[in-house]
Amino acid sequence: MISNRRTMTALSAALLLAAGGCSMLEPDKIDYKSAGRGTPLEVPPDLTQLSGQSRYQVPGGAVTASSYQAGQAVAVAAGAPTALNVIGDVHFERQGSQRWLRVDRPADKLWDPVRDFWLENGFLLATDQANIGIMETDWAENRAKIPQDFIRNTLGKVLDSLYSSGERDRFRTRLERNDQGGTDIYITHRGMEEVYSSAQHDSTIWRPRARDPELETEFLRRLMVKLGVSQEQSKVMVADGAGGDSATGGAAQPPASARVVTLPGGAQAVQVADDFDRAWRRVGLALDRTGFTVEDRDRSKGIYFVRYVDPSVEKKEPGFFAKLFGASSQQLPTAKYQITVRAEGQSSTVAVLNGSGAPAPAADVQRIVKVLADELR
Repeated sequence: MISNRRTMTALSAALLLAAGGCSMLEPDKIDYKSAGRGTPLEVPPDLTQLSGQSRYQVPGGAVTASSYQAGQAVAVAAGAPTALNVIGDVHFERQGSQRWLRVDRPADKLWDPVRDFWLENGFLLATDQANIGIMETDWAENRAKIPQDFIRNTLGKVLDSLYSSGERDRFRTRLERNDQGGTDIYITHRGMEEVYSSAQHDSTIWRPRARDPELETEFLRRLMVKLGVSQEQSKVMVADGAGGDSATGGAAQPPASARVVTLPGGAQAVQVADDFDRAWRRVGLALDRTGFTVEDRDRSKGIYFVRYVDPSVEKKEPGFFAKLFGASSQQLPTAKYQITVRAEGQSSTVAVLNGSGAPAPAADVQRIVKVLADELR
């Protein structure tokens, strides 16, 4: 793929010299195209598309960022309380490095709009499980990262498969009911990149790359627009979210520590300097980002029921990235576990049990605890 891109770059340069004087277009920041095949999931005939319904629109028409801020200044002068992170029933929440949406609607009323949101943004859905509140896209390419020169603009649609950014992304969305009767929505990113696998640069492999918090925040902002917030309002809310922690009344929180401890009986666990609410949220995001599949959860008991594939096993398999696109039917070994979160005052302990709630093998516990501790630090 990398060699293909170099070939097209050379071809582009030659033709650009012949054409001369052609203007270059500035591409949008995000323009995803699914790397998988198939027809996007459709809304069943007994359901209506929700995106056009007026109940999701903020009354009063478009609002500019300047007029919105001016209105907030008037409200402050009048002594009225303000919350820049709330528009209608959509709240933009932040705590430390975490960002999520809190929407004052039940989860079953949000599932179809969120599902439509990902399809409209160029993704197919690899996971669509409303019963557990998990939705995950397939691997897709941000085509906006491909240079938009004259040749790309002229021949891109005809020879589109010859162009590649060398990166793929997928996003997991988790909807979780909160104590106020609304829904918390989390979006997490996972990425892959194509790199040379030999000194001769004659072959390539795909390897994981670091998650992109900016992409997560941008899709949260776009989802706010889908749920009725204007473009201008969403930008103000996200910009305001760069400040203090909304979940703690605006006061910035220091980074929470996480360390591996040994429990009575000898099993390892992760201890975090968080109360239960924050620990539960952080553990959920850590699971989303580190290869776990959450099959169920019980917040009242502090348990995530998960499946886990050891990344080291997966990377040794031939055709790794092909499997990510569904090209291989071979199943990698998985195991089921319970990840428990137990509060102890202002700290919490995260432990690993087997699928039935009994002590898990020590080697498994040690490996999973390390993965979680690294993500929670």
